[in-house]
Amino acid sequence: MTATATRVRTRVRIEGTVQGVGFRPFVYRLATEEGLSGHVLNDERGVVLEVEGGGDAVDRFLRRLTVQTPPLAVIESVACEPVAAHGERGFAIVESRRSGSPEAPVAPDSATCADCLAELFSPSDRRFRYAFINCTNCGPRFTIVRGVPYDRPQTTMAPFAMCADCRREYEDPGDRRFHAQPNACPRCGPALALHDRYGERLVTADTIAFAAARLREGFVIAVKGLGGFHLACDATDDRAVAALRRRKHREDKPFALMVADADAAGAFVELGLEERQLIESVQRPIVLAPRVTDSPVAAAVAPGTPELGLMLPYTPLHHLLLSDFGAGALVMTSGNVSDEPIAFRDDDALARLAPIADLFLTHDREIETRTDDSVLRVVSAGAGRRRPLPLRRSRGYTPAPFELAPAIERGLLACGAEQKSTFCVAKGPRAWVSHHVGDLEHVATHEAFRDGITHFERLFAVAPEVVAHDLHPDYLSTTYALARDGVRHVGVQHHHAHLAACLAEHGMWESDAVGAIFDGTGYGTDGSVWGGELLVGGVARFERAGWLWPVRMPGSAAAIRQPWRMAFAWLLEAFGEPQPRSPALRRLVEPARWDAMAQIAASPAVSPLTSSIGRLFDAVGALCGIAAEVSYEGQAAVGLEAAASAAGACGTYELEVGDGWVLDPRAAIRAIYSDLVLGLAPRVVAARFHDAVARATVAAVTGLAAERGLDTAVLSGGVFQNRLLLEGVAAGLQRAGLRVLTPERLPPNDGGISYGQAAVAAASGV
Repeated sequence: MTATATRVRTRVRIEGTVQGVGFRPFVYRLATEEGLSGHVLNDERGVVLEVEGGGDAVDRFLRRLTVQTPPLAVIESVACEPVAAHGERGFAIVESRRSGSPEAPVAPDSATCADCLAELFSPSDRRFRYAFINCTNCGPRFTIVRGVPYDRPQTTMAPFAMCADCRREYEDPGDRRFHAQPNACPRCGPALALHDRYGERLVTADTIAFAAARLREGFVIAVKGLGGFHLACDATDDRAVAALRRRKHREDKPFALMVADADAAGAFVELGLEERQLIESVQRPIVLAPRVTDSPVAAAVAPGTPELGLMLPYTPLHHLLLSDFGAGALVMTSGNVSDEPIAFRDDDALARLAPIADLFLTHDREIETRTDDSVLRVVSAGAGRRRPLPLRRSRGYTPAPFELAPAIERGLLACGAEQKSTFCVAKGPRAWVSHHVGDLEHVATHEAFRDGITHFERLFAVAPEVVAHDLHPDYLSTTYALARDGVRHVGVQHHHAHLAACLAEHGMWESDAVGAIFDGTGYGTDGSVWGGELLVGGVARFERAGWLWPVRMPGSAAAIRQPWRMAFAWLLEAFGEPQPRSPALRRLVEPARWDAMAQIAASPAVSPLTSSIGRLFDAVGALCGIAAEVSYEGQAAVGLEAAASAAGACGTYELEVGDGWVLDPRAAIRAIYSDLVLGLAPRVVAARFHDAVARATVAAVTGLAAERGLDTAVLSGGVFQNRLLLEGVAAGLQRAGLRVLTPERLPPNDGGISYGQAAVAAASGV
């Protein structure tokens, strides 16, 4: 009997996130341990390998292959087939091949691993204090990749030729950096640089130590991270934080903080088990958590909010900077002005941030794709468990793919909405939702949106033949979609996209549900402004079964920026005639401006009808004096939630569910106004209002579910970023016996719209 006759050979194709995560080195070590011969390589779809040896050894290899994977790998499918034995000896990693269009998912960026951190702070290690240390288990991925297969020439590390020591590590199967594409050291890799605001380079003995010392002195420094620049300053220095807020033109929106570790975070916020796990995860998002009563942060960090957003260092540079800075926290906010996109190229950063930053801590490794930090909070909703709720999905999570069912034969692009914009490209069974882009009314953000689409289409080899878009004719995302020639256009109603995104995320492609979709504004099929919708349907189709009682938006978009206008409109609707200002609004709105709203609200041409619950929250927030005018989206609602949370249980208001499943808050508005005139504390009013909305929503959804014979409820839309409301509604629906679905991998706000549009388009059979 020949040697080959006693041996078996198996070819294995593995698809998923298996490139750039140390999967080939893992296969090599596994095959070597089992005494198998063969090879492994990357191609445009994932990883392909062949193993040959004794049947028992091959079986053990295949079992271990899917249970002992590298930390960052995500296996979607494994396909095995027997092939003829070759009788070869030895196992090899062979050169990547590309014979078709790329389909392999690109791994998200990952925080520095414990092994690299140990080397970073070890004086005897050759990478001691090297700000670009990484290995196959950590480091940059998505933000540096230019194409697939994921190999060094296809990344922004291409200009850096590895030195002999790094090359030896890269080629050693027993080394942690075996085929680590961004592998580098101080001799051959990227280097730091420090510049003043005029672009002059500063020469220092230790760049990071120098920058940390300046931060302690109150400087504002622009720091180049993984996906763009941050603006950093001492979070406990009132003068430094106030200067940053003034220069950045960011009046009220909270700043994010960075602390050295989860233990250090305890001086600033209360971390439960779930928050701690989240803040320490490899994604390293910003996590919103309740601030401690004696938190030492400057007053201007997060004015008027009971929570702080904290994150831990996720690059070696951040770790070194926090270590040299010492105890405390750094403000680490996006490197931009107001709501512009973050700067990610050095020349752009210097041009735009010079009026803000005193110094620039940068480096010469290019960022291919700008990505903001992700933002999450922990909520108790869905199956009665505490779990993360994304508010912004970006660095660390993008571009992990989503399922698309049914799989589509043609390339698809979904252009999303206008606010908190994302886009989505799809083909076959996968959809890739982009990083957070921002609000498209800003020219620079719209340019970033177009550039991002071009990059994703190239990266994932998607040539769109179908382009999905919002129904709103004035959205810039819609304008972009309709300008794409030679494609089929699919319009998707805004709130249906919210419903579809949540159902698709949970794999409910064929099931119907009752959806409470609450947000600020969305273009309705009747041409009015929707935003408090009770939908019945699924991914493919929907019916508007109920809604919030409609009211005028005095001055249209002006009412979003000035919630006191919505307060006027709701009082007019509730009482049938204009009312005097509430006690708080007497201090905030001049009588002439208030009285002028009567004529404006009477004109449908400038005051469209809206069923928006977001605008209802704005109205109550204004009546309570929390925010008569806002400097960022949702500011009044955020303040109202904070006030309600501080009050606790205080009773409720009457909020009727009328005929046709219409939520009618007019009685509640009359009671709120009366209570405020009588001097009731705004926090008590806020708590009662939250309870009223939650109770009415539960009653309407459970009633609709019973009427239609459904057992599943979906809660989505930007209003459900409100933890108090989300948890109250979810708990009530669960007590009623309904299964409650909420977004878990995508935000409930418009950041999830693009995936919903793609799901609807796919379900329509395009």
